[in-house]
Amino acid sequence: MREITAPAPFTVGEHDNIVAAVFEHERNDPDAVIFQRLIDGTWTDVTCAAAAAQIRSTALGLIAEGVQAGDRVAIFSATRYEWAIIDFAILAVGAVTVPIYETSSAEQVRWVLTDSAAVVAFTETDQHASMVVELTGDLPELRRVLHIDGSGPKALEQLEQLGASVDPGELTARLEALRADHPATLIYTSGTTGRPKGCQLTHSNLVYETRGAKAVLPTLLHKGERLLVFLPLAHVLARALALCAFHNKVVVGFTSDIKNLVPMFAVFKPTVVVSVPRVFEKVYNTAAQNAANDGRGRIFDIAAQTAVDWSEASDKGGPSLLLRAKHAVFDRLVYHKLRAALGGDCRASVSGGAPLGARLGHFYRGVGLTIYEGYGLTETSAAITVNQVDALKIGTVGKLLPGNSIRIADDGELLLRGGVVFDGYWHNEQATSEAIEDGWFKTGDLGAVDEQGFLTITGRKKELIVTAGGKNVAPAILEDQLRAHALISQAMVVGDAKPFIAALITIDPEAFDGWKQRNSKPAGSLVADLVNDPDLLAEVDAAVKQANLSVSHAESIRKFRILPVDFTEDTGELTPTMKVKRKVVAEKFADDINALYAKD
Repeated sequence: MREITAPAPFTVGEHDNIVAAVFEHERNDPDAVIFQRLIDGTWTDVTCAAAAAQIRSTALGLIAEGVQAGDRVAIFSATRYEWAIIDFAILAVGAVTVPIYETSSAEQVRWVLTDSAAVVAFTETDQHASMVVELTGDLPELRRVLHIDGSGPKALEQLEQLGASVDPGELTARLEALRADHPATLIYTSGTTGRPKGCQLTHSNLVYETRGAKAVLPTLLHKGERLLVFLPLAHVLARALALCAFHNKVVVGFTSDIKNLVPMFAVFKPTVVVSVPRVFEKVYNTAAQNAANDGRGRIFDIAAQTAVDWSEASDKGGPSLLLRAKHAVFDRLVYHKLRAALGGDCRASVSGGAPLGARLGHFYRGVGLTIYEGYGLTETSAAITVNQVDALKIGTVGKLLPGNSIRIADDGELLLRGGVVFDGYWHNEQATSEAIEDGWFKTGDLGAVDEQGFLTITGRKKELIVTAGGKNVAPAILEDQLRAHALISQAMVVGDAKPFIAALITIDPEAFDGWKQRNSKPAGSLVADLVNDPDLLAEVDAAVKQANLSVSHAESIRKFRILPVDFTEDTGELTPTMKVKRKVVAEKFADDINALYAKD
């Protein structure tokens, strides 16, 4: 059993809390721009003083609404500026923020509001508001539904008016009463099976996260940098990074308009981008497909390989003169266009939520956009390890954030302990006792730590496939390789208790039209029409053979099946962070899985 610890160069005191920075910035640097808010299509500056004033008025309004310290307050909304203001206001009055994904179903919303016993719910749209109002008969604790947007009165304006009659000293008293061990947020895990569990994080957990991130990413988290948050703030990764940025006076903008990210990048010009691997995969795949559609596919492939070679050589004494010359040529021809797609000023990214894949990591560093891949869960307040400015090893998820420890159990399971690690699930002693043993949180992930302290995640304990021959196979390795192909959207490896490993494959709808044109297929053809097309099968087969190079023969994919539809969040196969819900896919496509093992 291997164990390592990263000591913290800072301390978290009894009175430290995550919201104090709002009013410290107001006192110490009131005119600094802390947010940019999108108003009528224009990014508008919000200073520290203006943000603090709005947070204060919202907090006073919550006090007027009767929100007490420890009460749960829900935010049912997509990522937007008001989300952050409301979050800070909830924290300032000593209450607990309960995020709800904007895509949640009525039953999911019912469960979160019921289990958390939320007293107030902020809803973004008329549809969100109607959903919650219809549930109020089943929610005896819920006293008020406030509308962030939509046709009704706006929540921030309402609360400002209500709070005008409250003595500001009441908010001061609430802030002074805050303690580091007080709960700050209750985040319901978007697990693939069973009802979501409420993961309770304290102010101390979040302070450890923000200070730890600053310690290891100092050049990315300092005044003057710019971060555009587009992942759901209901997810711990986006929320934690937004808090880290705010504490370090990084200018933060918010959007949920994923379809228009590229033109938005061009205007906002972020210096840092935070995302999940699927977004980085899509950027790469789209660039590859566009090049292929324009007859420049071969050039792009050579440029991509050059970027990978350059990055790999950088870790082995540096690139040769010839490689440097090739890299310089492709920088002018290809790489600068990819950097321009992110606004032109972006020089680094942070990735989490799922494995990125070493090749993609090398590619992005080779084009001048280093991705600092990290690892964490809701239960660890987002990242507990991350590749660092002065300690980067592509293909790993980095080293520990200060103040935390890793232990690798005898069966390979990753165990965690430290400042960012939660101490239990909300009102669920059984789940807590199953997850925490002797002070160590059992992640369910399989991992390994090398001699330098870099962590590599090798799979999920519960997702391990055991073939009929007794071979243990971690599907993530193969799935990551397959998704790196420009034509493939999603892949799910199967084979539990079966004689061999197989895979379900979906086709990327954005890449499909270009592929049809290049391969002389009817323009109106759907994937369903071509699942048995020899050319399509040949292209996917080549991707499968490439993926198989990363595993042993016994672990390799012997058969695959192209599905007629893609996996999406709307149809239930993906979580909001684009992870495949394996149980859902296995049930929905049971016939396809059975067909893989049917005798010819």
